[in-house]
Amino acid sequence: MTLADKKNIFVALGKFLNQFSENGNTKNADLLHNDLFFSAFEDLIRLSQSHNGWYTPEQVYFAVKSWAKALTKENIDQWLSDYDLKDHEPKAIGLILAGNIPLVGFHDFLSVLITGNKVLVKTSSNDQHLLPFLAKYIINIAPEMNNYITFVDGKLENFDAVIATGSNNTSRYFDYYFRDKPSIIRKSRNSVAVLNGNESKEQLVALGEDIFRYFGLGCRNVSKLFVPKGYVFDGFFEAIFEYQDIIKYEKYANNYDYNKAVFLMSNFQLLDNGFLTIKEDESHASPISSVFYEFYENLDDVKIKLENEAEKIQCVVSDNLIENSVPFGKTQQPELWDYADNVDTIAFLVEIQHS
Repeated sequence: MTLADKKNIFVALGKFLNQFSENGNTKNADLLHNDLFFSAFEDLIRLSQSHNGWYTPEQVYFAVKSWAKALTKENIDQWLSDYDLKDHEPKAIGLILAGNIPLVGFHDFLSVLITGNKVLVKTSSNDQHLLPFLAKYIINIAPEMNNYITFVDGKLENFDAVIATGSNNTSRYFDYYFRDKPSIIRKSRNSVAVLNGNESKEQLVALGEDIFRYFGLGCRNVSKLFVPKGYVFDGFFEAIFEYQDIIKYEKYANNYDYNKAVFLMSNFQLLDNGFLTIKEDESHASPISSVFYEFYENLDDVKIKLENEAEKIQCVVSDNLIENSVPFGKTQQPELWDYADNVDTIAFLVEIQHS
């Protein structure tokens, strides 16, 4: 199978996903095997919340639409243009996936297959249905891919390299267990935003998207704000008020009540708007329904701190205050070439091929 063939498979998948939207699904009769898969995927989206309480239809539709936008011929060509992807004997790459947000492991899945390797997937118990469904669609439109995709229920075995995503605790286990294999081991990370007080209401509303999308469960969700000394949060709270309906979701509300109670019992000083608490704290990892903040006097001090703590940070949001920062509202819309933990997955796989 040529690289062009593999690209076409994922472009076709993108067209399939593009039929689905929170505002209404539109069936494209011209798509291959659509009669078999369209209604089944509608049902899966509707049922996802029964599989994982955080996977509401709204959040699953957002993930699906994000991948539909990413999987175009233009995007895939641009992504792969800098790599020398030659035909080779496929390697078996094990994937141990997280399940914090819908399809969080899809980029690794895509990267392994687009480089001509075989994928052995161990899904998270929190996300066992979406990726296998998309794999079935791929195999139906390209039956030869059946030899390249395997989902593993038990122990991961007979692999040449591994990409594993987990917490700081599980990463120590992964480091030990996969010590004799080439690997990418991902740990816990959080994202931060740097404000200077001159942000517009529109920018702060967009920052709310970075905070609340996927209920704040993703490593690209903003969980910490750096604000200038004396910053007044009134404008921030006014801007994010349009996300107030999040408190109507029971799992989020339970976390809000619990974490607020823990903070108050510990005599922490909080700012609270009824669905989000914010607390002054040097840590980056705030609990669900809470955002930490830290005052700064000099922006250069923030830049130094971010550099020193780079291994704890997934991305930084700002209005060009920090080099290579992400614009407000865009953290959960990464491009294909935006790699988790800044580790180039394609380069890693190409190196494995030559070993």
